[in-house]
Amino acid sequence: MEANKYHFEDYLVLFSILLMPVLVLPSFVNAFVTPKLALITITIAIVLFIKSVRSIAKNSVSFSASHFDLPVFLLALAYLASTILITPNKMDAYFSPGTATIVVSGVLLFLILNQLPKDGKLLLKYFLFASATISSLVVLFASVGVFKNFGNGIPDYIKSTTFNTIGNPLDALVFLSAIIPLGLSMLLSEKKIAQKALLGVSLGIIFLGAAISLTNSLPGRDTSPRLPSLETSWIVTIDSLKQNPVLGVGPGNYLTAFNRFRPISYNATDLWATRFTIARSFLLGTTTEAGLAGLAAILIVAYFIFNLYRSKVRFSKNLLSEENGPLFSLLILGLSLTIFPASPVLLFSFFALLSLTVRTNTINLGLFKDSAEAPLAARLPVIVASLPVIIAVLFYGFYANKILSADITYKNALDLIAKNDGRGAYDTMQKAINKNPYVDRYRITYSQINLALANSIAQKDGLTEEDRNTISQLIQQAIREGKVAVALNQTRSGNWENLGSIYRAVMPLAQGADAFAIQSYSQAVILDPLNVNTRIALGGIFYAAKAYEDAIDVFKLAVAVKQDHANARYNLAVAYRENGNLERAIAEMSTVLSLVNRDSEDYNVASKVLEDLKNKRASTLPESANLTPPSEAKPGLEPPLELPEDAKPPQPEVKEDNQSRDEATVSPNPTPLP
Repeated sequence: MEANKYHFEDYLVLFSILLMPVLVLPSFVNAFVTPKLALITITIAIVLFIKSVRSIAKNSVSFSASHFDLPVFLLALAYLASTILITPNKMDAYFSPGTATIVVSGVLLFLILNQLPKDGKLLLKYFLFASATISSLVVLFASVGVFKNFGNGIPDYIKSTTFNTIGNPLDALVFLSAIIPLGLSMLLSEKKIAQKALLGVSLGIIFLGAAISLTNSLPGRDTSPRLPSLETSWIVTIDSLKQNPVLGVGPGNYLTAFNRFRPISYNATDLWATRFTIARSFLLGTTTEAGLAGLAAILIVAYFIFNLYRSKVRFSKNLLSEENGPLFSLLILGLSLTIFPASPVLLFSFFALLSLTVRTNTINLGLFKDSAEAPLAARLPVIVASLPVIIAVLFYGFYANKILSADITYKNALDLIAKNDGRGAYDTMQKAINKNPYVDRYRITYSQINLALANSIAQKDGLTEEDRNTISQLIQQAIREGKVAVALNQTRSGNWENLGSIYRAVMPLAQGADAFAIQSYSQAVILDPLNVNTRIALGGIFYAAKAYEDAIDVFKLAVAVKQDHANARYNLAVAYRENGNLERAIAEMSTVLSLVNRDSEDYNVASKVLEDLKNKRASTLPESANLTPPSEAKPGLEPPLELPEDAKPPQPEVKEDNQSRDEATVSPNPTPLP
């Protein structure tokens, strides 16, 4: 490539850097992450395609390389190896949350930015700085309420005074703070007065944006980041490495590790009900998901950056010179990633800043450089080198279109659910699953829609035979979709919990559902042993079956994992009462009174039950918002439906001490609503 000759793909990648931090599209389920990920990956695909075609046309393969290429390639390789060999559901790694795609795309972005013309790095600086300025302007406008006057078609989060395009105040703070040294170096090196003034104003806007983001991130604010503690993330990481030290639990599978390995002390925090999909820091998250291979790659990259810092800054007379500014920005961003989680904006910005700090050398592999008239036989080496890239890009384009279209369709289904349009949501979810059948949360949502429709029909008076057939088909569809969600990722406790909730909901309608519910909830407990609510649900099934001894055992374990959980103790007290052990029932109910607010309805409910217990009278338990007794067996269909043989839950591949890595088979597409 000529020193200062720009091509279309060069401008394309630069404009993607400009748009990446500010792109927000409410048509996706995650309006902040998915558009940014789609923008960068689509840009990378187009650039690779154009460069490959140009290489064939010119019969020349040339590229710029740096001494950072191997370290960052090792990071991408660690994520890819862990994805292919470990992650149970590859869609988690590739799309939602897409951890592997984000990291690999960041590495490819770094390599592509290194191909810019000689003065392209200067343009990259301005585009990065401009993107930070625009992001800061959005923060400023939102803080003074500019977006409040937007029409009803705009989502409420955009109208918020804390809105920013990066995603959350912490990520905005890190991104804007990291760009400040870059902006200062540009300001100090600029000679022209007009441009210097413009840079100064823009830098002031970035400072204000960072200050507002800092305020919104402070503890006690509603927008303050909710992150697991360093201790919790550390324990999850260490215990995950014990399972698979080399490649971890797999990208996109942090939630599974968190559920299985978080310490019991976590249940004593105010975040006890929150399940995190990310670690406290990118460093710990990478170690958990990509194992020691991922950690080693990060440490190698960090070592190279440290050496770069020593070589550039040690003998520099001007710390904020034009060369040092990007390096200090890189250091700020890199250190932040060892403390805080990563996001697409932060990772893509990290690799963009890294490309600004490295020196590159051009390597040409063409046998006939710039020989457009070379015979076909002479072009074969270049064709062989370029064709796999072209095929991979076409393959990506085909599946990216289906994946993104499915996510938009899924978002439409969620909107219809919010409008109580059950039939519309049912049909729309079918379309989303047909486009992308490999996302477990799609299947979970669809199973719950089927279940809700079945319950709605079952509430009708005077059910006809057609109604019974419809209920039966909807229940079977709900169970089938719940089983598919489990098959897509058997290591995820939420998938088993959803399946258990389906069986539990149809217990009044179908024979044998209680046994299937117990099997499913038991597996959910194995995969999330500190989840008190799952244990309460399991105990409730035993209680409904009048197996009070079993219910007591389960409720006691629920109390053990969270001793200040009022509803766990309330359920235990009720089970003791039904089992005839009034003394223990009274003791547990007394503890419940000490755990609930004296001015709440819960306190009145518990007081009434305790009084009845002390008087040794049978009581009808009053209803309460938070203190809910185990479910009694409810009247159902007469005669009850018989579940088919294939309705039973799948055999779990994940045992308590063994985590299967086999990818499950996906069932056929859902059937239409009868």
